[in-house]
Amino acid sequence: MDYSQILVGREEPLQIFSRVVEALEDYEEFPFLLEPVYREASELDDEDLDRLRFGLVRLQVYADIHRYEDMEAAQRMKYVASILERMLFGRLLLEGEEAGGKQQCC
Repeated sequence: MDYSQILVGREEPLQIFSRVVEALEDYEEFPFLLEPVYREASELDDEDLDRLRFGLVRLQVYADIHRYEDMEAAQRMKYVASILERMLFGRLLLEGEEAGGKQQCC
């Protein structure tokens, strides 16, 4: 499974995507990647933050679509993406509108 392609979609890759892929490929390292991802995300501009968020949303949607093909991989993808999205943006975009306008990372 090409996690990078799912994150990138049809855009140019962001450097931070490599850390997300690292968490997906070596799940045991995920807890130790939270702070580096947070720090790297805090340096992104608004456009790149939007791209990061939609990459995380794409992972969640892809995991839902393919959940019966490989349940363990789908659960891992969804967990990593949702934890990162909540940590960086306060809530999941797919849960509905954010109160008070657009919430920023970090």
